[in-house]
Amino acid sequence: MNKNKAVKDPYGWSSSSIVNILKKREYLGHTLNFKTRKHFKDKKSHYVDESEWTVFENTHEAIIDQETFDNVQRIRGNVKRYPDGWGIVHPLTGLMYCADCGGKMYVHRTYNGKRIPQYTCSRYSKVPVGTLCPTQHRINAEVVMTLVADTLRAIAEYSRSDREGFIRAVQEAQDEQQTADITRKRKLLATAQRRAGELEKLMCRIYEDNVLGRLPDARYMALDAQYAKEQDALAGEITKLEKAVGSYEKSRKLADKFIALIDKYEGFSNITTTMLNEFVEKILVHERDRKGSQDTTQEVEIYFNFVGKYVPPTMQAASLTPEEQEAIRKREERRDKLHQAYLRRKASGRQQEYDRQYSERRKARIEADKAAIRTEDMAKGIFVYSGTFPKPEPQKAGALAQVAV
Repeated sequence: MNKNKAVKDPYGWSSSSIVNILKKREYLGHTLNFKTRKHFKDKKSHYVDESEWTVFENTHEAIIDQETFDNVQRIRGNVKRYPDGWGIVHPLTGLMYCADCGGKMYVHRTYNGKRIPQYTCSRYSKVPVGTLCPTQHRINAEVVMTLVADTLRAIAEYSRSDREGFIRAVQEAQDEQQTADITRKRKLLATAQRRAGELEKLMCRIYEDNVLGRLPDARYMALDAQYAKEQDALAGEITKLEKAVGSYEKSRKLADKFIALIDKYEGFSNITTTMLNEFVEKILVHERDRKGSQDTTQEVEIYFNFVGKYVPPTMQAASLTPEEQEAIRKREERRDKLHQAYLRRKASGRQQEYDRQYSERRKARIEADKAAIRTEDMAKGIFVYSGTFPKPEPQKAGALAQVAV
């Protein structure tokens, strides 16, 4: 604080000050040095890339834990909206991804003249439409919110009724997801470590041969450079593999953190943005099993922080009875017959007139509903379309000259 200048409100922090506090890694107990460097031209300090900083970890007492810090950065990394823009950010924004192309899913708040927030794949709408992703993967946001709440509620009930069984189930789910990959990495690590030991013996041997005169100097220099290059490459690979294997072993102990997070909340009837980012890592949305059908199934994968993809036993798919399978078969068969009849009407031309009349009625209804929504939003001051401004009347040259005078 400047002691020579009076401050009207010393506790009235601006938004930039709050942002600077939220992203400060020093609060984790670390010391960050060499964040700036003087330029040789103007002799002034300039900020450098974060990859060039020097970080000294655990140098002082932390006032925030790593999980909370990461959660805050994830929330801040989502899309920003201003108070006078399109309203607040939907809680699922930044967590929804397309299962086929991996692109982010964006929310649309008005569909068919109704306030139904729906998420669609962002890569589908890139011009030309449908090339980066074949379909929209459209899904209602409320459906996903309900699914997340039900899943968390089922996990909480299962963890409280059988804590040991829950921990065992989570670890088994982690093993199933990572066993194949971690087994391959462990084999690669063992091979690299064995080869590194062999190289050390070879370098000692050629050094002795060179000293004893059994290996010429030129040959020794070539072999030594070759072995040293391979040794450096192996060292980097071993470090990377050891880090991956170590993180896997550490992840097996994260069930306790997830349980502590579950116990933190009494119920999950009201899911907030903070809760979603605390629990959910990402949500993958698949395309509907039957495109264009309102009564169909759609797979949604929820990946949780600390434990990954986990489905509680009460929400796992149950086997269908023969009667239920027969009912599903008959329903699908009826849909196929209706669709074939529609294709025949379309080929004969009888369907075109009906489609034209229906489209006109539907378009008029949707435009009327959208106009009502726009009027309501403009009354609240949320946004104003530039097209709604009155167009100026064209003026003649004489009138313009008169106005100028």
